[in-house]
Amino acid sequence: MNVISPDMTVATAVPALSVTGVSHSYGSRRALDNVSLTVPQGEFTAVLGLNGAGKTTLLSLITRLFDARQGSISVLGYRIDREPGEALRRLGVVFQARTLDLDLSVMENLLFHAALHGIGGREARRRAHAALLDVGIAERAKDKARNLSGGQMRRVEIARSLMHEPRLLVLDEPTVGLDIASKVAIVTHVRRLVRERGVGVLWTTHLLDEIEPDDNILILHLGKPQAHGVVRDVVAASGQDTLRAAFTALTEAPPQEAA
Repeated sequence: MNVISPDMTVATAVPALSVTGVSHSYGSRRALDNVSLTVPQGEFTAVLGLNGAGKTTLLSLITRLFDARQGSISVLGYRIDREPGEALRRLGVVFQARTLDLDLSVMENLLFHAALHGIGGREARRRAHAALLDVGIAERAKDKARNLSGGQMRRVEIARSLMHEPRLLVLDEPTVGLDIASKVAIVTHVRRLVRERGVGVLWTTHLLDEIEPDDNILILHLGKPQAHGVVRDVVAASGQDTLRAAFTALTEAPPQEAA
């Protein structure tokens, strides 16, 4: 699938995503507390945390399901609060909950998404066919979405998220509930998008086996950032020997402000 767009000419110094000093509360409960994060173009960045860490809240702010009242969020240099159309046009999203219309075919789901982004007719079908080929599910294009397995649905959601050629892909716990083979296939495909197409990826998970030593990570615990940086640096700074040990140490104690 061809995802080259005018944004490919943007200097790589401009991050795919910049989150600065973001906080959010649900009533009296502080869900996020002064969170900052950068996702460089063409790199894989992961937010790690247990259930209730604030991962989904962070993604809800990035995708503008909620408004960020404290702090700022920018996609490819466009502030979500000031230029939401430009920011969201450059953003592709795969939510944790399934979002396909089960009564539509696979192809119809992709064409509907294309129409929402002003892509119609022949071009929409070309992109949809290419996207389904890319995720290895083109033979199911005419099938109802409800007849797909969980892993197949997730592949379609990834294909759909790339229909409008975003430069940032945000995925919220995308492998939850999938079998091992489907998990491996999804992780491998997303990492290939990073490597071959220069897409910036923000991936949230509590599954540490999805993380590689060169990944950038942010560890959240009860809404507070506990550590951020390249995996090997985070592990070294924690005084532990492995990411698992570092993650356990940082998420078992009461949350502290990250250094």
